[in-house]
Amino acid sequence: MDLLNKSFSHIYIEKEAKQYIESQKILKRFPNSKVIEIDSYKEIFSKNNQNFTLQKTTPKLILAVKKENYIYEGAKVCESFGNENFYYSSSVLNCVYDCEYCYLQGVYSSGNIVIFVNLEDMFQEIERILKERSMYICISYDTDLMALEEITGFVKRWYDFVKKHRNLKIELRTKSSSIKVFGELEPNPNFIIAWTISPKEFAKQFEKRAVPFEKRVESAKILIEAGWTVRICFDPMIKVEDFYNIYGEMIDETFKEIDGTKILDVSIGTFRISKEYMKRMKKNRVNSLILNYPFHCQEGVYTYSEAENQEMLDFVKEKILNYVDLEKIFI
Repeated sequence: MDLLNKSFSHIYIEKEAKQYIESQKILKRFPNSKVIEIDSYKEIFSKNNQNFTLQKTTPKLILAVKKENYIYEGAKVCESFGNENFYYSSSVLNCVYDCEYCYLQGVYSSGNIVIFVNLEDMFQEIERILKERSMYICISYDTDLMALEEITGFVKRWYDFVKKHRNLKIELRTKSSSIKVFGELEPNPNFIIAWTISPKEFAKQFEKRAVPFEKRVESAKILIEAGWTVRICFDPMIKVEDFYNIYGEMIDETFKEIDGTKILDVSIGTFRISKEYMKRMKKNRVNSLILNYPFHCQEGVYTYSEAENQEMLDFVKEKILNYVDLEKIFI
């Protein structure tokens, strides 16, 4: 919270958002921030000629009301883990972390963070669909909700919502270690917590402000032992120098702490990004070693060559098989 208090020197709030209890709760957490009233979050968030990289150093907070697109169909580059009716939702846009390879810098022109305070409207839309079919929703693709829990309280609200609907399953993806909220809750198998795990030195160099490897693994271990449903994600894997030693060591160290028989499953995948997003990402990070790799473009998606992808995936899969059964590995 100390970092966030320093970051949010200014908070922009839509006029319509002022009436929501969530807005008032958030504003109380930042008594020293300058509050500026606006008509629409897009005035700040979507304007042209913004410097994404510079804004990430001192992001501003924007409180808004979401008017449409409460949920989206899952993207083809994302894993559905065998679930039908795969969706994702965006109650927050952008992340407090600053990972060099993050696709968000290709999606948004702004490094500021938008919080949509009308979460209840999203729940109502989901309930309408749940009357017709089950749903699997990833709730943390466009941000890290767990890292923002002390500000928003959204993780707890999603937990309460899932508890009411047996035909709803959600995944909370994170690089955070802020697991305090779960200490007061009963584990629910339909509430999946998925940790993105990266090699130690890689995380230090390329995942600015994200918590270290050790803390992610420790947090996952604590919740696993407490009975929570946990997924481990080695995704996206980046082809760095000495890849096989670095990633091999990461897998060994992860499962030295975590019992592979107690996790839900493991997700592995190599770096892939849409052509349009990559164009913007390179513009934001001209000197990035990761983004300037000679990728191949396949059906509008930049990734490694077929041979490189296969070698990386085969290697990691074989390492994981020392700790986890084959049927629990998703590629």
